[in-house]
Amino acid sequence: MEIDQKKTHSLPLGYILWLFGFTGSHRFYYGKTWTGILYFFTFGLLGVGWLFDFFSIPRMEREARTKYTDGLYCYSVAWVLLTFFGILGIHRMYLGKWITGILWFFTGGFFLLGYLYDFLNLNEIVSERNILN
Repeated sequence: MEIDQKKTHSLPLGYILWLFGFTGSHRFYYGKTWTGILYFFTFGLLGVGWLFDFFSIPRMEREARTKYTDGLYCYSVAWVLLTFFGILGIHRMYLGKWITGILWFFTGGFFLLGYLYDFLNLNEIVSERNILN
């Protein structure tokens, strides 16, 4: 049996984000964009999906490990920076995207639209940066 040593997403961070699961944040983190949006607008499927996900997070982590590219940039760091400092563009600067990071800094995450875009696409952005480096 081959064990996948690639470490892209963190199980503990997934559970921390699950605490805010009614926003879909743990689903966005693991690359489940469409169900993340659904959870965001339905408060975690009125709490039922949120409770179900407590048991599904290990599976979501394994799926994310196979889907995304490991490398220089850490997904967990990028997600924490986006979650808490996203409108300041700190996550973009961390990923070496200095021009848009500075733009986010002076425009409040490009008037929140860029922040929303990054929330929906951060896993792909990190994976792309890891492929380039």
